[in-house]
Amino acid sequence: MAASPANPGNKALDVKSLISAYSSGAWTRLLSFVPSFNSNLLAKVLNLYARTSRSRYRRRRSGLPLPLPSKSLELSVGLTKASRIFDVLDDILEHILTSLHHIQKNLHFWQSRAEGSDSQKVYFMVFERGPQAFIDGTFQLIRGCFTEGSSIQHLCYSAAAQISERIAVLTSLRYCLATFLAQVYMEVDKVVEDLIKDPEKSLPSLLMIINSLFLKLEASVSHPHGMSQQSNSSVPVDGSNSSSLLFEKLPEVNQDGSQWTDCEIRDAINLIYQNLHKLDSYLSLLVSRYQKPSRMTLYWFRYTCGAVGLSVCSVWLLRHSSLMGSSDINNWIDEARNSTLSFWNDHVEQPLLSIRDELFETFRRRHKGVMEIEEVQLTANSLHRMLLAFSEQTKGQKLPENASDQELLEIVMARYEKELMHPIQNLLGGELARALLIQIQKLKLDIETAMLELDQILRANEINFAILAALPAFFLSLIFLMVVRAWLKQDTRAEGRGRIARLQRRLLIVEVEKRIMQFQTCVDQGLEEDAQCMLGLVLYSLDRLYKAVERHAKATGEWLSLRQDIIDLAKPDLQTAYKLTVTSRIGRVYDCLLPSSKLQ
Repeated sequence: MAASPANPGNKALDVKSLISAYSSGAWTRLLSFVPSFNSNLLAKVLNLYARTSRSRYRRRRSGLPLPLPSKSLELSVGLTKASRIFDVLDDILEHILTSLHHIQKNLHFWQSRAEGSDSQKVYFMVFERGPQAFIDGTFQLIRGCFTEGSSIQHLCYSAAAQISERIAVLTSLRYCLATFLAQVYMEVDKVVEDLIKDPEKSLPSLLMIINSLFLKLEASVSHPHGMSQQSNSSVPVDGSNSSSLLFEKLPEVNQDGSQWTDCEIRDAINLIYQNLHKLDSYLSLLVSRYQKPSRMTLYWFRYTCGAVGLSVCSVWLLRHSSLMGSSDINNWIDEARNSTLSFWNDHVEQPLLSIRDELFETFRRRHKGVMEIEEVQLTANSLHRMLLAFSEQTKGQKLPENASDQELLEIVMARYEKELMHPIQNLLGGELARALLIQIQKLKLDIETAMLELDQILRANEINFAILAALPAFFLSLIFLMVVRAWLKQDTRAEGRGRIARLQRRLLIVEVEKRIMQFQTCVDQGLEEDAQCMLGLVLYSLDRLYKAVERHAKATGEWLSLRQDIIDLAKPDLQTAYKLTVTSRIGRVYDCLLPSSKLQ
């Protein structure tokens, strides 16, 4: 009897072991179709994935190109051989320009806050830094009311200090990255022709130069000028606790410029990508401490008020809903639906039907008008015969058939006046009754004629009445379209289509021109590093302009010429006077950059 309860347990164990055996066998069979990790097939797949992922990244880039010479038939073979290093240089430009754009957006935010008034700074400190800052700022303002010190002035000083620190750090980072960008661009401009003609000889020296530029960037970013002591705290990169940015260095092998093997070139390129990744990680961690608050943080107070208002409205609607036994919402919905249907019927449907009838049923209405004219003509003929018979009897002679009604009516009125001298006698035995009947017939003719004219006037203005009835719906539709159009064109980015986007593109041209002049000023004063920084900022502004106008210039057929002008502005050795002439021509000639007021 004791064995019976053990039976189910043993059966359960047998089932589990059977399932495990089958599953392990199926899994082993499945793994047999998959190559091992060390197999050449898997290595090729991984290598292919890495290359395609990098190529996908490069295909997404659309910005300021490298300073390559015009592609001639003689340089096409060399350009194909040097395509690897050009891909690397493209990625370097893309990484640096993206980081510069991120820094510039945050810097522009803090600069706008620094230019604000004291009240705007206090508002920022209290309402635009999150709930905790709101509580602290409110407590500080309340405490200042009971003390002698000015809490508002203290908040202004705190805001100014924080904003100044962020502006100093971001400006220093922008200086370092712009200088590095200019140095890379200038080095590429120097060796690009040699690199295309003889890539085996020029490529090692260019890789060594880029490596040395990375090392200079490491020193400048780790200890940038003007950066506060707080920013020099430890910023871990890739899980390390290093207090500064540390780039990988090229190995000592073959750094004398001799022939490099493909393996060494590939290792050097991979090392550059590793340095780019480290730079991105370092900048993302550093800039995140000084970046502008998120949209949720900036507008949290408005969102909170909106959420509270929405909650109150929801509670109020719930109280009037059927869930609480009230039929108010259903009644309001029915009233709104009936009002909408009535408005639609009175101001949309019926006016449109009237306009349709007026435009497409002209023949039927014309036939009806002809019938009414014939009825009036019958009344006029009857009156003419009555006048003619009365006049012939009164005159005692035969009158012509074409006698006018006015002549005959004068005879009738003369006889009528004579008969009125003895009205009772002539009413019974004279022609007074007959003259009265003729006048009634004349009155009938006049009424019918007036009604016919009035009907013609009303019919002629039926379409006007229908348009007047449809005007409310027309104005509502126009207002709705204007709101939708304003919403669609509210994009203030330079890549947009509206008037503000055109203004942003023109401001980019102004920024390019201003930085070119600043670059020339630094060159004249012998400030080499500052000149390189200004050149890097010129390249950044040209990249923004390139991306902003590309789509619009292609639509207007101006892209080839405009693209060449932008590339010319990026050349380091081009004279400043010529660059200023080009910027003036860009803002004056190209349709995609003209103000919207000049467009016809």
